[in-house]
Amino acid sequence: MQKLKPVDLRVMKVEEEERKKVKKNPVFIILDNVLDTYNIGAIFRLAEAVAAEKVYLCGETETPPNHRIKKASINTTEWVDWEYVNSASEAIKALRAQVPQVQVVAVEQDARSVPYTEVSYTFPIALVVGHETDGVSQETLAACDRIVEIPMWGVNTSLNVMVSLGIVLYRVMSVASKA
Repeated sequence: MQKLKPVDLRVMKVEEEERKKVKKNPVFIILDNVLDTYNIGAIFRLAEAVAAEKVYLCGETETPPNHRIKKASINTTEWVDWEYVNSASEAIKALRAQVPQVQVVAVEQDARSVPYTEVSYTFPIALVVGHETDGVSQETLAACDRIVEIPMWGVNTSLNVMVSLGIVLYRVMSVASKA
């Protein structure tokens, strides 16, 4: 498969048959009320980079077509399957019905969270990230199998949602095994 540069991705019209040629990894990304359209677009770019199966946009999360999402995603919204669902907990329930063995992991600071490096990740997997200020909702956290967090050594308590997802997602891609 030919690799495309950002300049090519931005202007390319994607044909369905071309999109279907890309081998997908059993990775799902669930956005729980992520509001910043640049974060959403960057997450699409990240999802495409790991050949994720699908992105679920939930709650107040904006959906394509949106100029800012398209700009930040460099048009990777055309390469990644996505679906809008009313809530992240509904998306998890639907995903579990379609992919019974899916491991669902939230990236969130919580009393129940463990360091992201201490979890055994397996495919298929869904990673959940949340609202830039409020994080992943309690209802959604209750629907997850695990909650992981990234250690913070400075005075700041959090990272950007896309950065956090990227760190954990690349860890998953390097250590996950197919069940």
